[in-house]
Amino acid sequence: MKTIIIEDEEPGRIIIKSFLAEREDVEIVAEARDGFEGIKLINELHPDLIFLDIQMPKLTGFEMLELLGNNKPQIIFTTAYDEFAIKAFDLNAVDYLLKPFSKDRLFQAIDRAIERKKSIKEEANNEIQKLNEFINSSKSIERIMVKERDKIVVIPVNDIFYIEAQDDYVMVYSKDGEHLKEKTMKTLEDQLDNNKFIRIHRSYIVNITEIDKIQLYEKETYMVLMKNGAKIRASKAGYKRLKEVL
Repeated sequence: MKTIIIEDEEPGRIIIKSFLAEREDVEIVAEARDGFEGIKLINELHPDLIFLDIQMPKLTGFEMLELLGNNKPQIIFTTAYDEFAIKAFDLNAVDYLLKPFSKDRLFQAIDRAIERKKSIKEEANNEIQKLNEFINSSKSIERIMVKERDKIVVIPVNDIFYIEAQDDYVMVYSKDGEHLKEKTMKTLEDQLDNNKFIRIHRSYIVNITEIDKIQLYEKETYMVLMKNGAKIRASKAGYKRLKEVL
């Protein structure tokens, strides 16, 4: 965890650094002697964790956090005053260490911060998964957005002839030309109307309304001729899917 120590007294900073030297999972990236310096370092370095004294000259720890707004890392308060504990936990502090504190007590606070970080990451991953499930289960998309240099191209799905896989990208062939998009075939296959867009080959998805003819190419292999003149070979499984829909 990237860590900043914000403490106006040098002996306090030295003690914390000496304790943290035994932790391989914590990296001290900076130290500050007052709140103004602390704000600057947090905005520049984006730490995961800060050790924050409360009573400091120029700016108290609480005043510093107020200026940070929502851009706050995890906070472990280090102070000689116990009367600020309630306010500290109101600010969602990880822990509140009363000076002088032991190395074990400090390590306990760090372990709590690490567990909280894991929990936050798991919650974020769960939300992303729920969003993806919602997108995949919702109605089919009606357009595809492609970023090309300094512009955004909007392609209505009804204007698409077919889509071709190209490594981590897909090439969308439509009535207004060819457009390269960073997207997987599987993702598009899930998002497009599967009664209209059929994956006839692992590298091709076709719009069945843009098919002109289907011809036997060789034994159990068919060639799909598109209205725009393209010829696309269908795999055995792809032809079966196409035949079922047609």
